[in-house]
Amino acid sequence: MERKLDKSYTSSIKFDKRLYVQDIKGSKVHAEMLGNQGILTIEESGLICDGLEQIRLEINKGMFEFSEKFEDIHMNIENALFEKIGPLAGKLHTGRSRNDQIALDLRIFVKESVHEIWEGLLGLRTSILNKAEENIEIYLPGYTHLQRGQPVSLGHHLMAYYEMFKRDCIRFTRVYESADVMPLGSGALSGTSYELDRKWVANELGFKSLSVNSMDAVSDRDFLMDFHSASAICAVHISRLCEEIVIWSSEEFGFTQLDSDFTTGSSMMPQKRNPDFAEIGRGKSGRVFGNLVAMLTILKGLPLTYNRDLQEDKEPLFDTVDTISSTLAVMSSMLKSISFNEDKMRSAIDNSNSLATDIADYLVRKGMPFREAHRVVSNLTDYVIETKQNIHELSLEKYKLFSQLFESDVTNITIENSINSRNVFGGTALKNVKSSIKTAKQNLKKEARNGIKD
Repeated sequence: MERKLDKSYTSSIKFDKRLYVQDIKGSKVHAEMLGNQGILTIEESGLICDGLEQIRLEINKGMFEFSEKFEDIHMNIENALFEKIGPLAGKLHTGRSRNDQIALDLRIFVKESVHEIWEGLLGLRTSILNKAEENIEIYLPGYTHLQRGQPVSLGHHLMAYYEMFKRDCIRFTRVYESADVMPLGSGALSGTSYELDRKWVANELGFKSLSVNSMDAVSDRDFLMDFHSASAICAVHISRLCEEIVIWSSEEFGFTQLDSDFTTGSSMMPQKRNPDFAEIGRGKSGRVFGNLVAMLTILKGLPLTYNRDLQEDKEPLFDTVDTISSTLAVMSSMLKSISFNEDKMRSAIDNSNSLATDIADYLVRKGMPFREAHRVVSNLTDYVIETKQNIHELSLEKYKLFSQLFESDVTNITIENSINSRNVFGGTALKNVKSSIKTAKQNLKKEARNGIKD
């Protein structure tokens, strides 16, 4: 039995209908330009724009029926325009191809999406900043290799994530710049013979510059790779933060308490309060990474110029936009409500040897070379581990078993002194943390005021 060909296989309307706002926006400006240039009459241009606006309103109200018969968003809208204004609708496509039309739609969409994500990052950074300011004088062990290292301010620890997401804002600003190039007028691949005013169109649509090579313009998706790359790096930062929240909220650590809105229970074990929102945030990084790989793979073998493979660039884009935007909102809300267990964090420092580096530095200040001091304190650490003690509990007599340079002032080495001794720029000393938070607040206000384009 002969199998009937599925014509929907090449149809993209089921997903690219999401671009209707951008498609209609670009078409209206194109029609206005054609009228301004005398390619259409002003009356014809006006009728086309009115028809397009009616279609936009119908789609907004859910009164528009998208059909796979017309394949994509462009042809669905053009067909609807024919039904409203007749053969005049065919003049809209003068001097334009679906190749430069979709390139335009995608660039508008990416710019708008970057705005949304950038605002989400500002919201998350604000939540981190406020939580860091609240917890400057809460101390916990800093970790390397997930082993307790040196005591740090919780505010300093949280501000590390602030710096990560600040860099994400910078990356997305570059994505915006990458997408801020107007391709309309490139035609199918070689430009057009009509006297189009591309600069006017770019200005009306809010583009900073024009594409300079028509063949590149219709096939360029570098701005999408830039977007996916920035999103993937942002997802890494989200996942790292989620991982610490998951670890810290475990009974083994007990450093944090999540609001009940951000935990769920077990279907079998009634005592469980699982950090599911953080786990899902961590897990969603995988799909964002996958979308980047998908985009790279789609593009890697394409000759110039437009190829139908590029139809596959939209679903990964939409998925990443939705994933990053929603996750940033969740993370911001979760951090606003998170609480920290000061006693548990302090106990983790007290029950470790996190002051060992300070003791080695003490010997260095007494004249001992650092490498030798490192060896002495390493031996001292082995001793306290074997005898189930902590360094800060040792008597001066025990210290002197390892070096005669130890004197009574070794007892001045405390958690507070250790933290505040790290006063090099960028260190965890409380004055540094307070200064960095103050500067961050000022800069964040400036960023919010100036917007992404600055």
